[in-house]
Amino acid sequence: MSEGSLVCPHVIKMIGYIQRLEILGFVMDVELSMDIVMQSLLDSFSQFILNFNMNAMEKTLSELLRLLKTMEKDMTKFKLVLLVAAAHGKGKGKQGRGKAKANPKFKRKTQDVIKPT
Repeated sequence: MSEGSLVCPHVIKMIGYIQRLEILGFVMDVELSMDIVMQSLLDSFSQFILNFNMNAMEKTLSELLRLLKTMEKDMTKFKLVLLVAAAHGKGKGKQGRGKAKANPKFKRKTQDVIKPT
């Protein structure tokens, strides 16, 4: 799976490979099939994989596909929100980033500075 590609076609392709192996006589249990599909995902799905394994979910491959599609949709919404927030802050320029004005209430005392002996 490459960065920027959709997860749905990739998982469907992986399920097809697993079904071909079953036709050829190499039958895998569901847990191994899940592990193969999840290992083929991008690093951006690492949090999903961690949650999936920690919760010990008993799902089928089609249910895994549905969960991954939902996760991908949420990830794209989150990225869109980040892009909008970043673009919103760019138009302000450097206001308020000039020289720091001295605070008249705070005066440094010469006694505060420790001099080497």
